[in-house]
Amino acid sequence: MLSVLLLLGGCWNKRELNELAIVTAVGVDKSDEQFEISVQIVNPSQVASNKASGIQVPVFTYHAKGKSLFDAIRKLTALTPRKPYYAHAQIIIIGEEMAEEGMNSILDLFQRDPEGRSDFNFIVSHDSTAQEILSVLTPLEDVPASKMFKSLKVSEAVWGTTESVILDDLIQSLGSIDHSAVLPSIHIHGDADAGDFSSNIEKIDSPAQLKYGGLAIFKNYKLIGYLTEQESRDYNFLNNNIKSTFEIIACPEEGKISTEIINSSTKVTGHFQNDIPSISIKLDIEQNVAEVSCSLDLTKSKTIDALNKETSRQIKERLERTLQTIQQTYQADLLKFSNVLHREDYRAWNRIKKNWQTLYPNLEVQIEVDVHTKGVGTATKLKLD
Repeated sequence: MLSVLLLLGGCWNKRELNELAIVTAVGVDKSDEQFEISVQIVNPSQVASNKASGIQVPVFTYHAKGKSLFDAIRKLTALTPRKPYYAHAQIIIIGEEMAEEGMNSILDLFQRDPEGRSDFNFIVSHDSTAQEILSVLTPLEDVPASKMFKSLKVSEAVWGTTESVILDDLIQSLGSIDHSAVLPSIHIHGDADAGDFSSNIEKIDSPAQLKYGGLAIFKNYKLIGYLTEQESRDYNFLNNNIKSTFEIIACPEEGKISTEIINSSTKVTGHFQNDIPSISIKLDIEQNVAEVSCSLDLTKSKTIDALNKETSRQIKERLERTLQTIQQTYQADLLKFSNVLHREDYRAWNRIKKNWQTLYPNLEVQIEVDVHTKGVGTATKLKLD
């Protein structure tokens, strides 16, 4: 009985909250041939609503360099008053220089860590270091990591220019034949030097703000470029990752129509003919009329048919241009056509697999877009001068 009781003791490795520094975000940079780790740590006395004094900032950042990432992480303990606790980290920011060198060491570290979680989001810092991004204080959200996390989710849900990518998703994407993937990018909009002062959150219009941009493209584990915001939205259309967004359509004579995309479904199929691969992409899109700045009678079926046709044409042309950029400019299989072809006919795929890098840039891809307008609102015959 005594031996059983000894085995049931569950507090041998307990850690009290007042002994830990809660890390909300981690930044990884390359500096002078060394790795630099930055951590954003919550100031509990300020985050607690009933104890906030307004004297201190809500978070602190600490930085350390080392010959390896693990070396830098351990050296942080010489700076922080408490041991950093990473289980609540929401964001991992990869500095641009670090991303260009490669993601191998970063993925290896976070994948091996037995105490870590795999549901944090990876982001690339554009035109700034990860350390600089983590030093920006944000209004409305006391903890900048929460701001970055929520902005990422909201923009993905209602605009479609970003994509949340957690560790498991990134590892799976980079496991493709050309080790390609996309990550959201973030930059400092405004006066970067003002971001780490408390005055940045004391003004109606903050001098420095954190803003998401286009998706960062990785091939062979390395950052090779960026999609524009519009191209990023097109990529999400092609990747079946549009939850809601909008389109602006030109009226027949003058003015514009704004529509809200309320549903988008993308189906990708592969084909082989004499070992020559091709891809078909079919998009079914539903939209509502959101705003009209021209004279149209939306009660007439021919008006709705014309709107559907014009929206389909516009989206298709744009998707074709973006796909050409992905295939020919970056030559990265971001949409994982190789997996589609493998599922279609694994024997034919195995015969062409060794030539995929040369076949992919000129791979034939047929895109079909079918748009249906579901709602037009109540102002169906509004006449605008």
